[in-house]
Amino acid sequence: MTMSLAARAPLGVWICALALLTAIAPLATDMYLPALPEVATELGTTASNVQLTLTGFLVGLAAGQLVIGPLSDAWGRRRLLLAGTGLCLVATAACIVAPTIGTLVAARFLQGFGGAAGIVLSRAVIVDRTSGSRTVQLFSLMMAINGIAPVVAPLLGSALLGLGSWRGIFVALTALTLVMVVGAFVAVPETLPPERRSRGGLRATGRDVRSALTRPRYVGFTLAFAFAFATLFTYISGSPFVLQEALGLSNGAYAVAFGANAAGLIVASIVNGQLAGRVDPRRVLALATSALVVLSLALLGIVLAGPSLWPVLVVLFLAVTSLGFVMGNASALASREVRDIAGTGSALLGALQFALGALVSPLVGASPLVMAVVMVAASLLSLGTQAVLGRQRESVPAAA
Repeated sequence: MTMSLAARAPLGVWICALALLTAIAPLATDMYLPALPEVATELGTTASNVQLTLTGFLVGLAAGQLVIGPLSDAWGRRRLLLAGTGLCLVATAACIVAPTIGTLVAARFLQGFGGAAGIVLSRAVIVDRTSGSRTVQLFSLMMAINGIAPVVAPLLGSALLGLGSWRGIFVALTALTLVMVVGAFVAVPETLPPERRSRGGLRATGRDVRSALTRPRYVGFTLAFAFAFATLFTYISGSPFVLQEALGLSNGAYAVAFGANAAGLIVASIVNGQLAGRVDPRRVLALATSALVVLSLALLGIVLAGPSLWPVLVVLFLAVTSLGFVMGNASALASREVRDIAGTGSALLGALQFALGALVSPLVGASPLVMAVVMVAASLLSLGTQAVLGRQRESVPAAA
């Protein structure tokens, strides 16, 4: 009965459920960002150690996608989605009572591992059911809906900090994760019928991974997406310390600035969806990534000249906005190259995305210079990989 109910869910409900499932990443990071200095103080640790709670979460997201994505090509999407979101709910609740930084890092890893199911399988479900410009539109729409989370999350996090401690943030996250689980149960049906599933166990999984990694255009667009995300996460992990401690913003002012940047990302994602089918997404991707490189270099120049609050805020706003054009197109173009192994392709894309995010998070610390240098390096790599590999011969027919 539940399966039939999910299968009958209207398109709008289905898309909103998928967007909520992918929202675990921005919700579990952005609500928590204003609290990072308080966590360091209460648990008696350093900024870099607290940033490891972000790293643990991202490593969990990467590992979970590598396991869940390929398995879904053989077992189907729905049951893995429900199991993963259930694990995420339990781990999020465990964060509330974590007594030490080590326990919190471990709980965050499990939170990420379970939450990975919603992220990797949402992409796979879209690829199962759509093609062409419709895929680009839905990826962009989901990013726009998902962009609400970064706008609301830091404001909610700051409000919760005002009412209590950082643990209250995880109480709210637990409630939101419960809603996510219910949404998956009610609105997301199975989209991979048995006749389209992989056979052969681990050998087939290895074959699918090798197949994806030998498709140059898939690799190029995947790397472009992942390095763009690394640019974004450099800003996400470094901005609480850079903007609050180095440049003097209060918790509330930081939340407003962060929300404004997220709003720019939403608007860019909406515009990008409107461009789908009218302008070649590869052209939009190249122009947006070039703009990201220029803006990252401008940030580096401002920092070297002596960081000033308003120039830094303006450049960061424009850089984050440009990512709305980069990430939707790069992920849709990559997914188009692996329609026959959508779960595996989504897993590799997502694992690399969050592995790079985990790598840059502890590097940034509280240094504006390091944040700017890492953003420049990551944006240049995003532009270079799509320019070199994205122009190769098409791997598989687009409609395959």
